[in-house]
Amino acid sequence: MKHASQNTIAQNIKSIRNLVSDAEKKYSRQPGSVQLLAVSKTHPIEDIRTAFAENQLHFGENYLQDALSKIEHSPDQSIEWHFIGPIQSNKTRQIAQNFSWVHTIDRLKIAQRLSEQRNPEQKPLNVCIQVNTSGESSKSGISIEETLTLAKQISELANIQLRGLMTIPAATDNFDLQRRPFRMLRELKEELQSHGIEMDTLSMGMTNDMEAAIAEGSTMVRIGTAIFGQRNKKD
Repeated sequence: MKHASQNTIAQNIKSIRNLVSDAEKKYSRQPGSVQLLAVSKTHPIEDIRTAFAENQLHFGENYLQDALSKIEHSPDQSIEWHFIGPIQSNKTRQIAQNFSWVHTIDRLKIAQRLSEQRNPEQKPLNVCIQVNTSGESSKSGISIEETLTLAKQISELANIQLRGLMTIPAATDNFDLQRRPFRMLRELKEELQSHGIEMDTLSMGMTNDMEAAIAEGSTMVRIGTAIFGQRNKKD
């Protein structure tokens, strides 16, 4: 799949929305309960404008410098920018000031910096804890066992709002195996809620495992390739 044209991007968004809607029906989810996050990393601002023309308002970015230039030329103030890449300490200030959401928090230090560096006059920064559901050492994310402690600590910080959990599981084409880590994340969210931690978001599911994620309760699917085509390689 090569880079998609403007017409293709518009068609792809319609197709993905239909797939999401079909999965909501199939798994007895509320219509409209799953948000589409268009992962625009490495794609040009023109592609974002095309998607925005299809009423796509949520965009995910992994690379800070690339994202900042797009945010500066954003077609509309109503767009919500989601940071979905690994976070280095020296990048937290710009992330805190320019994004609406951060999906990849896996340690307290980063959450504290985001909280301190978010302008109190802005709305609180929405954050998700990234959980390593597959236990792979190569994957980012906190362990399931450590999540409750971190969630309690984040819940006490000013200027950020803990919204939920995120995961990137090991890739597999087996539908039942795809569902397992998503089920683990949903059960973890329910456990945290039983401890009085309020959250409403499960950021899980990408182009190849979206249906399995929706079956297990995803509220936000992160779709890049199926909307924009193959991403441009970063140097």
